[in-house]
Amino acid sequence: MASTSQASSPGAGTAHPDHLGHVIFIAAAAAMGGFLFGYDSSVINGAVEAIRDRYDVGSAVLAQVIAVALIGCAIGAATAGRIADRIGRIRCMQIAAVLFTVSAVGSALPFALWDLAMWRVIGGFAIGMASVIGPAYIAEVSPPAYRGRLGSFQQAAIVIGIAVSQLVNWGLLNAAGGDQRGELMGLEAWQVMLGVMVIPAVLYGLLSFAIPESPRFLISVGKRERAKKILAEVEGGDVDFDARVTEIEHAMHREEKSSFKDLLGGGFFFKPIVWIGIGLSVFQQFVGINVAFYYSSTLWQSVGVDPTDSFFYSFTTSIINIIGTVIAMIFVDRVGRKPLALIGSVGMVIGLALEAWAFSFHLVDGKLPATQGWVALIAAHIFVLFFALSWGVVVWVFLGEMFPNRIRAAALGVAASAQWIANWAITASFPSLADWNLSGTYVIYTVFAALSIPFVLKFVKETKGKALEEMG
Repeated sequence: MASTSQASSPGAGTAHPDHLGHVIFIAAAAAMGGFLFGYDSSVINGAVEAIRDRYDVGSAVLAQVIAVALIGCAIGAATAGRIADRIGRIRCMQIAAVLFTVSAVGSALPFALWDLAMWRVIGGFAIGMASVIGPAYIAEVSPPAYRGRLGSFQQAAIVIGIAVSQLVNWGLLNAAGGDQRGELMGLEAWQVMLGVMVIPAVLYGLLSFAIPESPRFLISVGKRERAKKILAEVEGGDVDFDARVTEIEHAMHREEKSSFKDLLGGGFFFKPIVWIGIGLSVFQQFVGINVAFYYSSTLWQSVGVDPTDSFFYSFTTSIINIIGTVIAMIFVDRVGRKPLALIGSVGMVIGLALEAWAFSFHLVDGKLPATQGWVALIAAHIFVLFFALSWGVVVWVFLGEMFPNRIRAAALGVAASAQWIANWAITASFPSLADWNLSGTYVIYTVFAALSIPFVLKFVKETKGKALEEMG
């Protein structure tokens, strides 16, 4: 029957041990888009002050150049679901890989500020595509029993990408004598920082040729035998794969191709479940997490930290981000998505409130007082840790799971697009807000972290252990 879930099929809930390694490889390859997402979005951290100096721009213009990539992200996220439904998940990944490569080369060799912004928009479009395709593809090829952990590969790849970009930036800065505009390989150091992304972009493209198309997409275009073969590859065991294909087919026949119109309904334009997805996306960004990855070097320099040390602290924050993500990957299928989100919200409130307190003190000789400086540094790491072990992972897992099949692709696209718009709002406003009142800016982020607690308690339902066909 159409209402039958994956989990009811014998053996559908778990992958056979002989096949689990193959599933892990597939998920890791798809998550390479997440690595590029993290790398491309945070590598700009090392170039902010150099761009300000080279093009002699103020905080407002600088913020737009940094944030403009997020407009591309929003467009890429909004359109990726539809593109993937038409040409397949793998082709989408390959398009994103090409765009990442072009963006890296263009960003490293800009003629002026305007074309640097243009290359960043192109890279942003690729990030937006990767942000949608990665979680959706991994959810579609993963057995339900492992879907949470495999789904968290996307966020793991993002945080590793962030950390690698900060490590590369720090190494290149040291190679250039501590000067972001110092000569390196015939270019300025910041240009090399942006250009290095060509390497993982090409790798992502190559990996996309080594993994199979999503069984659900293949079934949607009538390729049942190919879908059956891929299901056997990823699940193995003694399973009737004809029945599995029929089961998925039935679930897909009862749904229409998702479109924006399908998301409408309820008293406030969108269906309630779509608003919940948008809410998760917005809260994830409004706590100010990407300030830590786009502006941390600038932030620490503004309170008196040496440039080389500021790059190092950006790297240590990224390591904490990885540790938190590993914790989330271990517990997301054990304790569930919702408890992790609540734990993270409480920890973020504490970290952000301490940062707001530390930044409220006046600088002495261009530096924070010693006690407040250490509190700010430790609190920043606490904030990132609690974000990483909760909202950083569970929001992507929720978005890959929470929507009914009929609207999943379109709803995921809208929610991810909302996330990029929220990211843009925070990124574009931070330099001006920091010039106004750095402590007040962190008070705002603290308030949003606190508001996320009642939002999760009241509106968000647990998706742990449920098959995709059970949603809605």
